[in-house]
Amino acid sequence: MILVTGATGTVGREVVSLLRARGEPVRAVTRDPTTAGLPADVELVAADLADPPSLAPHLADVDAVFLIWPFTDPAVARRHAPEVARLIAARVPRIVYLSALGADQPESNWAVVERAVEASGAGWTFLRPVGFAANTLMWADQIRAGDVVRWPYGEAARSLVHERDLAEVAVAALTSDGHRGTRYLLSGPAALTQREQAHSIGRAIGRDLRWVEMPVDEAREMLTAAFGDADFAELALRGWAAFVDHPEPVTDTVERITGHPARPYAEWAADHASAFR
Repeated sequence: MILVTGATGTVGREVVSLLRARGEPVRAVTRDPTTAGLPADVELVAADLADPPSLAPHLADVDAVFLIWPFTDPAVARRHAPEVARLIAARVPRIVYLSALGADQPESNWAVVERAVEASGAGWTFLRPVGFAANTLMWADQIRAGDVVRWPYGEAARSLVHERDLAEVAVAALTSDGHRGTRYLLSGPAALTQREQAHSIGRAIGRDLRWVEMPVDEAREMLTAAFGDADFAELALRGWAAFVDHPEPVTDTVERITGHPARPYAEWAADHASAFR
């Protein structure tokens, strides 16, 4: 039995799909099972990681947990992640945690959760992806409305990773040996500027899209409202600024674990073209 937290999210939903395709029993955790929209043969349970005891009843007979931490505030992680990790470790031998490249910053949200998982005593694997290709869905509204993508840091170069590649690596770590105690840095096959990403979307939908640079102060205000977290918005902006001169890293980890090259961003754009039309 594999327990998947964040089962209705971008990566969690893919993990559930791949596990089902393999015939693995899946227990999917969501705050509201009535709105999950998952197949009928998936066992749905309700829990909230901000209420750790709500997870405990669902850990019986579980062999591995795919952990997605849904909160951006490190203070929330410091408050709840150690208890969540201890509860899991007391009953489950393996945790695969979807962390992030930013976990190399000791006070980041992801680093706090990684330390909690390490301290729990469970066998662990940390997946540290660069940015998700799916995050560029944030441009969908403006692309549907016109031919302009207005956003800051058009020359920020990112090696965005397809959610299906993340899910395939997660399933390998959940269901096979040889991954314990490993931090995997995961990326797409090449770094593209945000301007180039927009053009890839344009090609996928058969339109010429134009990039317009958004002032950083305007972006900060908009992102703070969207995230509900000013510190997280500032972290995102600093990241994009850094990627202008220092592109996001490119790794071959996806290929080493799955046996196929990481999917290029153009493939992700084609897979999600309907979201931009």
